Amino acid sequence: MAAAAALAGASRRSEIAPFIVMDVMERAARLEAAGGHVIHMEVGQPAAPAPSTAREAARRALDHGRIGYTTALGIPSLRARIARHYGETYDVDLDPARVVVTTGSSSGFLFAFLSLFEAGDRVAIANPGYPPYRHILTALGCEPVLIETDAASRWVITPEALIETHRRTPLKGILVASPANPTGTMMRPEALAELIATAEGLGIRFISDEIYHGLDYAFPATTAASISDEATIIHSFSKYFCMTGWRVGWMVMPAPLVRAVERLQQNLMISVPTLSQVAAEAAFDGAAEMEEVKHGYEANRLILTEGLPKVGLPEFLPVDGAFYLYADVSHFTDDSAAFARRLLDEALVAATPGVDFDPHRGHHYLRLSYAGAADEMRQAVNRIGDFLRRG
Repeated sequence: MAAAAALAGASRRSEIAPFIVMDVMERAARLEAAGGHVIHMEVGQPAAPAPSTAREAARRALDHGRIGYTTALGIPSLRARIARHYGETYDVDLDPARVVVTTGSSSGFLFAFLSLFEAGDRVAIANPGYPPYRHILTALGCEPVLIETDAASRWVITPEALIETHRRTPLKGILVASPANPTGTMMRPEALAELIATAEGLGIRFISDEIYHGLDYAFPATTAASISDEATIIHSFSKYFCMTGWRVGWMVMPAPLVRAVERLQQNLMISVPTLSQVAAEAAFDGAAEMEEVKHGYEANRLILTEGLPKVGLPEFLPVDGAFYLYADVSHFTDDSAAFARRLLDEALVAATPGVDFDPHRGHHYLRLSYAGAADEMRQAVNRIGDFLRRG
């Protein structure tokens, strides 16, 4: 019996915290199966489909017949198109040889951490921040080091905070997202450049999560590729191009590290799904459609930023980009998980508790995604207002 129990046990490295947003999705699905109309504000998933250019390219590829493996680094024409995107969008001359196509941003993070760090290395991330950063690093035997952000720093990591953290707990890396999840807050170009220079001066490797680029409202997003050739960049077709389920993204690596990532891809993934790569290349030709979707997010952003204060939620972090609003609910609760469950069960509004993103202060916050339809955002404001009035 003891031997059987040992065989059934999970490894210590798999004992990571759950990604709570997925648990909220499952609970919402059960309510929908029972006939409830849930407004989904929990998950960062666009309601719009992939651009028609991407879907048509996928159909043509299916009609053509065989869908086989591609080279590990990705279809060469897609890598070249991604490099061209940096010239068109950021005026950066990027060598396609530095581009690696990945299975969404998720495998990009995995490959970045495996190629840049050893087990036991410490990697700084902003708090609040995207939960899988912490969880993937922990599963790989690295140590995530949370750097607290606040209103004084406009909720981003400052060079001073990085220097102080490195002095106390020497770091091998730092990961920064702009626009950020869960806040939607962005780093200004000069702030990003100063942080990268500080990190590199300290010998700390810099990873830039740019998966929400294109969804910037307050000011244009800046790519780390315009600042340093030593930064590692993670990007995805999931958000701006509305291709979450296609599972395709990319990395921009320092040239000497491309071969390391290629070996990892060869062994862990072989290659990214061919159909998704074909669609992704064509997605760039659907930018006009995606700009219309972006305008919809901007309208939704206005619905929430104007509507929520009127119904009792006046405090939230700067809503610069992405499609998230990170609201302070401390006037109503000190348990955001229980608050989110009640909001879902009683008002049929699915939101993600802040404890998913911030283990220290997240019990006072709620993340609301505004990637859905405008009518649903208006309904959500009304439902949240009724919920708050009922107490």
